[in-house]
Amino acid sequence: MTEPITVHAIINGKEAPTDKQFARENPTHPEEVVGYAPINTKEEAIQAIDAAHEAFKEWRLSDLEDRIQRMERAIQKIKDETPEIAKLLSREHGKALWDAEGEIAISLMWMEFACKTVKEVVTEELREHDNGRTIITKDPLGVVSAITPWNYPISLSTIKIAPALLTGNTMVLKPSPFAPLAVSKVVQLIANEFPPGVLNLIHGEADVGVELTSNEKVAKIAFTGGTKTAKSIMKAASETIKKMTLELGGNDAAIVLPSFDLTDTKAIRRMVISNFLTSGQICMIAKRIYVHSSIYDEFVEKYKEAANKWIRVGDPFNPETTVGPVNNKGQVNYVKGLIDGAKSKGAEVIPLGKVLNPELMENGYFLQPTLVLGADPHDPIVVEEQFGPTVPIIPFDDEEQVIELHNESIYGLTSSVWGEEEHALSVARRIEAGTTMINTAAVQGLDVRFPFGGVKQSGVGREYGKEGLQSYTETHVINIPKTLDLPYIPE
Repeated sequence: MTEPITVHAIINGKEAPTDKQFARENPTHPEEVVGYAPINTKEEAIQAIDAAHEAFKEWRLSDLEDRIQRMERAIQKIKDETPEIAKLLSREHGKALWDAEGEIAISLMWMEFACKTVKEVVTEELREHDNGRTIITKDPLGVVSAITPWNYPISLSTIKIAPALLTGNTMVLKPSPFAPLAVSKVVQLIANEFPPGVLNLIHGEADVGVELTSNEKVAKIAFTGGTKTAKSIMKAASETIKKMTLELGGNDAAIVLPSFDLTDTKAIRRMVISNFLTSGQICMIAKRIYVHSSIYDEFVEKYKEAANKWIRVGDPFNPETTVGPVNNKGQVNYVKGLIDGAKSKGAEVIPLGKVLNPELMENGYFLQPTLVLGADPHDPIVVEEQFGPTVPIIPFDDEEQVIELHNESIYGLTSSVWGEEEHALSVARRIEAGTTMINTAAVQGLDVRFPFGGVKQSGVGREYGKEGLQSYTETHVINIPKTLDLPYIPE
């Protein structure tokens, strides 16, 4: 058993030890403590915000090349320590080691793109016209509060850190208590490359979150998490009209058209991975599958075959493992409740994949992946975000029906359409979602060069792409007119 580590808050460039701590257990072996993180206070949150506010006065005027070079040094530090960070992430989170390494790779990919692209975003524009000159600049906003979740703690933190700091903002970041350790290590590596106060790290409970979302010195909130929490954040932020980027819940659908090629085993494998990667705990994962009735029976058989080949449930450090435990006991109980509810209404629940170590399954936060057949399209297992290793397959008869079933959801994060390309594209154009993928889904179809975010109650604003960088800037128009006296105003 590895010795537990301890992480600290970072306020104004210094570690801020505190007497109150909480333990983070290993979801694979819940009796093992992976490490300890602080329970910071509201007062410490205010100190972090004040430090960021003071640092912003100089940082906003810093040279862009210097900001890029600092971020590039941080990127290299993360690359150098990736093996150890990935092991720590796997132990505290439960995701397979290769999955943890993949999360770090996506994070670095985005940070590198942000470094290469930020000049395009913040370079000022000069427009000369018949009444003089107008200069349009992209100015930093100020202090950004970032609140991040446990499912992809590193990538969903760096998705905020990189654009905020590169565009001249400062930040206070609060990670989830369900995965606080590896992300703290990454934040520390980045913070070390920047002046004190530019990047601060705080842990804590609800009072800390309230302070980060209501403090008058905070200019923007960047939040990834549940829609219910986001509603509280919007209320808290309304008093001072803060800018916001909110990436929220999703109930992402996969629509399989009658033109889908059932002999395409790679495509069906992509579908399986899009359902069960990271034990189904991804906001953009395909959480419900609609299959045209004409191919439904054959698709289900092909899907089970592919799932039973790919899914291997076990210890995240076992190289054979593709699906590890669920992150926490509360999530296990929530997903079990959805499955039990579907069973009680007559749905068939089919276990999928191979369990590599049955004894481990009994002791850890494991759920064997399941396929749910025969659920009503409006049952909770279908309309709610499961965020766990289970997926329902529902038949449909025509395109109008499935588009209506898709669009009646309160969510609209991502979606996918599977079939002949032009046919799939025609359906995709009628879907209400922030991103729709053709013949792929979830992380497999993610491209950091393009904007990502949701519609309806799946969020506000966009991350990734140029748009993700622009969201941390404010447009500033400077007019220099030739004619200062306006003829229609009397003397």
